[in-house]
Amino acid sequence: MCEHFEHIQTHTKFVVLMHPKEFKKVKNNTGHFTHKSLTNSELFIGIDFSDHKRINEIIDTHNSYILFPSTNAINLSDEKPKRSSKPLAIFLIDSTWACTKKMFTQSSNLNTLRHMSFVSERTSAYEIKTQPDKAYLSTIESTLVVLELLKKHEIEDINAEKLDGFLNPFLKMIEYQKELINNPKSHAVRFKRHTKSML
Repeated sequence: MCEHFEHIQTHTKFVVLMHPKEFKKVKNNTGHFTHKSLTNSELFIGIDFSDHKRINEIIDTHNSYILFPSTNAINLSDEKPKRSSKPLAIFLIDSTWACTKKMFTQSSNLNTLRHMSFVSERTSAYEIKTQPDKAYLSTIESTLVVLELLKKHEIEDINAEKLDGFLNPFLKMIEYQKELINNPKSHAVRFKRHTKSML
C-alpha cells in the first residue's frame, strides 16, 4: 500500500496510541496508515502510558487534545481549539471501544487531556469489518474529518488533492482484501509464485 500514501505535512502533531491487540492483528491497519500518511505524527504501542517519557513530553510542550466523544469534548465541527502559544497536538486511540476504556483507565496522563469530537454524516467504508454502529469511523477516516475541520478553521492549509487522496491506502487495502475473499485460490497461486521467486 506504500505507493498510495499522500504524506501530508501538518502544523498539528498527531499522536497515534495503538493497543497491542491492534498491533498484533495486522500491520496494515488504519492506525498504521494514519501514521504513515502524516509526516508530523508519532505512533506508540501500549496500554498504560502514564510514565511514557516521550508522550509526557508531547503533552507538556503542546496544546494537547484527545479525540474522544464525551459531554465535555469540544465539537470541532463548530468550535476551534483554544488558542495557545504551544503547537496543537491531537491524540488518536487506535483500538476497540472496550480496549480504549482500559487504556483510559490505566493511563493517568491521558485523563488530563481535553476531549475533542466532531459531527459527521460520513459512514465508514470499512466494508470488511463490522462497525459497532453505522456512525462509527475507523482511525484514518476520523483523522480525515479532523483534517478537513482544521482546514475549515484555518488551522491547517492542506492541498485539496492531498485530502482527497488521504484514504487511498485504506480503500486500496479494502479492495485487495475483498479480492482475496472472493478469489482465495487466485491469491494462493500468486503467493506460491511469489514465495518461489524469493527462494
